[in-house]
This record gives sequence, C-alpha cells and structure tokens, in this order.
Amino acid sequence: MTQEVYDLWPELNWIQDENLRNKTARTWEIALERSVLTVEDLNHIPFTLLAGPDLKVSFMAHKRAVVHIARESALKIKEFFKDELPVNLDVLIAGAILADVGKLLEYKLNGEGKSVQSMYGKYIRHPFSGVSLAEECGLPPEVCHIIAAHAGEGDMVKRTTEAYIVHHADFMTFLPFKSRLIPE
Repeated sequence: MTQEVYDLWPELNWIQDENLRNKTARTWEIALERSVLTVEDLNHIPFTLLAGPDLKVSFMAHKRAVVHIARESALKIKEFFKDELPVNLDVLIAGAILADVGKLLEYKLNGEGKSVQSMYGKYIRHPFSGVSLAEECGLPPEVCHIIAAHAGEGDMVKRTTEAYIVHHADFMTFLPFKSRLIPE
C-alpha cells in the first residue's frame, strides 16, 4: 500500500527526514486499512460535512491545498523573519499531511454513497483519532501537536509556530466554504 499512499500524497517527498517521511506514510496506511473509505473515495467525497450538500471540493483537493499553503507560508516566514521565527519544514509538512488523517475513522458512507459521520466519529473527533494513529506509528510530539491543535480543540492550548501555520492554512480553505457571502 505504500505506493498508493505516495500516489495520494506526492508531498510526502518534501519531508527530508526519511524516518519522519516513512512514519507519516505509515500513519496513512494504517488509517486506510481501518477505514471504510478508499483512496478513490477520498478523491470524490467532500472535504467537510459542515459546508452543505452542494460542496464539490474533494477531501484530497482540500488536504493537498492545506499542505501547499502551509509550506509556502512557512517559506515566506523563513524568508522575511529568518531565525527570529524558526520553522521546522519537515515537522510542518508531516503535521499538515496528517492533520485530517483521523477523518478516515470519523467518516463512513451511507446507503447512497454520501459521506456522513460514523458512530466512532460522533464520539471521537478526528484530531484525537489522528493523534492516536500518529503516536501508534511513532511520530514525534511536535507532529502530534499539529494534528491535535489544527482544529477548534487547539484553541485551548499554546500552538507552536508550525501548528499556527497549519491551523490557519486549514481554516482559510474551510471557513469561506462554510460561511461565504455570495454577492448578488
């Protein structure tokens, strides 16, 4: 399944640390093994259940956009702020790739093939299940922190620079879909 994960996530190759890259890929492998969703489903289901039934943006389109936006933001932060605001790109990229891995356990498909919240997802939101999967694969606390803090649950803790970047990349590509003002 490793090649399937790399096909899904070519951005894994941006992670320079081979050990971190392998653990990040392994986390996705385990999530896919335990999920009712397939790689094909991830390229078709909407990325959120909160934006209404007409959302056409797929889970993977959103997730990959978050990783790209987070990486580009981090590069600009490094360019303008140098060592005053250090950013660990490997940690940031791994965390961005894994931020929603728990949704593979939080979602299921209903009888019509539409994604809905699973019973598991009603009890355990994806930041928690994502951290659990990541810890099982031996990912470091810095990456688990990004997964845990990327959503609203992260408002209760101090975020690292990498976690702030991923959080904002995620929300800037989510909130406009959830509450956009469409001019007449």
